[in-house]
Amino acid sequence: MATRDALWAYRDRFGDAFGRTYFRRFGPGVASSVGIGTYLGEPTAAVDDAAREAIGLALRSGVNHVDTAVNYRCGRAERVVGEAVRDSPIDRDAIVVATKGGFLPFDGDRPDDPAASVRDRFLATGIVDADELANGAHAIDPDYVEWSLDRSLDRLGLDTVDLFYVHNPETQLAARSREAVYDRLEGAFEVLERRRAAGDVGAYGVATWDAFRVPEEHERYLSLAEVLARAEAAGEAVGPDGDHGFEAIQLPFNVAMADAFTRRNQRSPGGDAGSDADVEPVSTLEFAHEAGLSVVTSASIGQGELANAGAIPADVDAVLAGETPAQRALNFARSAPGVTASLVGTSDPDHVSENVAAGTFDPLGASAFDAVFE
Repeated sequence: MATRDALWAYRDRFGDAFGRTYFRRFGPGVASSVGIGTYLGEPTAAVDDAAREAIGLALRSGVNHVDTAVNYRCGRAERVVGEAVRDSPIDRDAIVVATKGGFLPFDGDRPDDPAASVRDRFLATGIVDADELANGAHAIDPDYVEWSLDRSLDRLGLDTVDLFYVHNPETQLAARSREAVYDRLEGAFEVLERRRAAGDVGAYGVATWDAFRVPEEHERYLSLAEVLARAEAAGEAVGPDGDHGFEAIQLPFNVAMADAFTRRNQRSPGGDAGSDADVEPVSTLEFAHEAGLSVVTSASIGQGELANAGAIPADVDAVLAGETPAQRALNFARSAPGVTASLVGTSDPDHVSENVAAGTFDPLGASAFDAVFE
């Protein structure tokens, strides 16, 4: 597991090569504000090899935040992350390893009949109850979250993960009420609190796509205040000191998807939509900052779309630092107030070097970032 001393030592080793605020407070210490993601790519041996090389290069170049999930690339992504971390000359305790559980994973490749695979592998064996499924392939009930965490540790080949996200909990809103989703999150958090106490998990959070950036009345909306309250309740139920390990959220953020900064859709406890409390909503980024949560951005360069010339609006592009569109897009995400780290996925060594070099440029200051939206 990542430790304070090792994370700071990594910063001391690489920090002089980067711009200001490249390393930011994260977990027990600091970590790079550019992280490497592992979502994209076909589930093939060739992509495994390329991804393993890319992650290793990133770790040796100043990126010590690696993000994956149990279902990415049909389960192959976690295995490759674990191999890259174990084979790296960088100490394991200087690396933040994050993974996610929620979607039911395939086992190495895509089955010809996904529905039959779910029935045979998950329902018939009792890993998941059919009533807990949403959209046929998503569950966050406590038993499944525990199974998913164990599966992740096994695939990674690591004793611990530094950050475990409950993955896209808003998917459950297709099958049950919002209150029922919060209840299931609380049960999942209790599992993660117990595993945190056992030393298997450093911290936990939620990784979302829609939940925290859509309007309050949207069918896929979740209240961050309520999610945090459920983590607090889980901490009180499990921990002797009532503390909790909910420390981070992940959501998409880029120049074309800036809702987490521009939309005021989060309210303090007691001020949720429909209550009598007269509480002005704030953006998700502002709420997270005030709550002391780390924010990790996904889709930081729009899954590659923003790396194309002309994809960033010209007036925004003109104020961003970086030699390439990808670097400027990444630095937009890193400039948002409250953002701890921005993920970008690649299995191309040249793209790894390009993304790492984005960190040699300074992000926009708060006033300059605000001015982009005026």
